[in-house]
Amino acid sequence: MTPNVSTPIVSNDIKIAALLAATIASFFTPFMGSSVNIALPTIGLDFGADAIILNWVTNGFLLAAAIFAVPFGRVADIHGMKKIFTYGIILFTVASLLCALSPTTYTLIGSRILQGIGSAMIFVTGLAIISSVYPPHHRGKAIGINVAAVYVGLSFGPVLGGLMTQYFGWRSLFLLMIPFGLLVTAIVFWKLNDEWAASRGEKFDYVGSILYSLMLFLVMYGFSSLPQIDGWAMLILGIVGFVAFIRWELKAKSPVFNVRLFKNTAFTFSSLAALINYSATFAVTLLLSYYLQFIKGLEPQTAGLILVAQPIIMAITAPIAGRMSDRFDARLIATTGMATVTLALFTLTFIDGNTPLNDIILGLGVLGLGFGLFSSPNTNVIMGSVERRFYGVASATVSTMRLIGQTMSIGIATLVFSLFIGRVQLTPDQYPALLESIQLCFVVFTALCFIGVFVSWWRGERKDVENDAEGEPE
Repeated sequence: MTPNVSTPIVSNDIKIAALLAATIASFFTPFMGSSVNIALPTIGLDFGADAIILNWVTNGFLLAAAIFAVPFGRVADIHGMKKIFTYGIILFTVASLLCALSPTTYTLIGSRILQGIGSAMIFVTGLAIISSVYPPHHRGKAIGINVAAVYVGLSFGPVLGGLMTQYFGWRSLFLLMIPFGLLVTAIVFWKLNDEWAASRGEKFDYVGSILYSLMLFLVMYGFSSLPQIDGWAMLILGIVGFVAFIRWELKAKSPVFNVRLFKNTAFTFSSLAALINYSATFAVTLLLSYYLQFIKGLEPQTAGLILVAQPIIMAITAPIAGRMSDRFDARLIATTGMATVTLALFTLTFIDGNTPLNDIILGLGVLGLGFGLFSSPNTNVIMGSVERRFYGVASATVSTMRLIGQTMSIGIATLVFSLFIGRVQLTPDQYPALLESIQLCFVVFTALCFIGVFVSWWRGERKDVENDAEGEPE
């Protein structure tokens, strides 16, 4: 292991600008996801698309973001985090316009894939920039604010998304992203004069990047295509590709992903815990959006108001949990959060056509509390467990675990829908099968999260790699 590296002194203006730019970006990307989920039934009616194709409006975005997260994390380490962050904002903004102009479901999915690539560039650099400018004793607070912005975006998504879908059409959701993108770009060019490239001069691992992208595509697309034969074939090829990727990375002089980081217990188990958590929770909004609008017959606006309970509690809890993780055992806080999420998912397994809306809101509130307690401390442990020169890769790992988890979550829902419903448009005749599918998904998610409780605890006590900088201003 190389010697510890102190965090350099950074002016408060740069810190505030970096946190503001990353936080705004962290708001509008999840806002896009949660608002699109609430709009999916309307999009399906507009294009006459079945539930399987509709899921790819979300899955295409997540798949692209996951595939490109690690390569762009490495590119950012070599060529500069601010540069990749800025390009990501621009691509995301242009792709949003293309989404709004999409004439068919397939062009919408294609534009969402471009959005996913831009999102990967944003997320792998935003968190890394924050970790670069804030010292360890303030980093948890900054990460907590950033994570809270994600949850605020998730909060506004169902409400504002439902309102806009109902009164202005689903295309207005994508048009709303354009001013946000322009604002972040202005902040970057106006205030962020520094650049962060801890691995400048090192070579980019093109072979490793191609192997990584192919492996991840085969695994994630194959999983979402189960139980079809081509799905199993892709999954097996993906596993073979994963083995080839690991072998190559262990030999590469400048690997796109330093797999030796996984020798670090805290890094490994924290990353796995994040993967499990997102796999068990991301599809909840999608499932309950279908439940509230199809089974309960609610309008998008009303459904959005109910779904907001979860992310509002997340947004309140995340900054507090982040600050607590600077002072107390992050493992205990995160594991408590994972256990709380498990409890909330278990209560949702009993959902049926007669479940009172108050019970749904309560379950979502408990879910939000658990996720808020888990996410900030867990992310703080991951970023604090690696050296500065691996911040881009660590940030990419956080994003990749989240995105793979989200894709697996949607993949599980898609698989269950395929088994119970099939490729047909959702009509009242399909509602009993839809309800059975939703119930089974919650059972699977509960089991996953229960395993996650033990994974979160087994990570061991947190040990930051770097020391605080002397004379760091408050």
